[in-house]
Amino acid sequence: MDLQEIDVFIDDNGEVKLEIRGVKGQKCLDLTQDLEAILGGEIISREMTPEAGEVIQKIKNQEFNWS
Repeated sequence: MDLQEIDVFIDDNGEVKLEIRGVKGQKCLDLTQDLEAILGGEIISREMTPEAGEVIQKIKNQEFNWS
C-alpha cells in the first residue's frame, strides 16, 4: 500500500490549509471530507494537484484458454 499523507497548516488568522499526497484520483476528497466538516465545512478555495487527475487503474488477472 502506498503512503497517504495529509498535512494540516493553520496560519495566524486561523485559516486552515490541507495538503494531500499519495492519493490518486478524486479519492482525496473522500479522505478529507470528515476533517473539512470538523473544521467548519466552509471551503474558500480548492486546488487539485496533478496527482488528483491521475486515473486509478486496476487490472484483473484473467486466465486464457489457448486451445
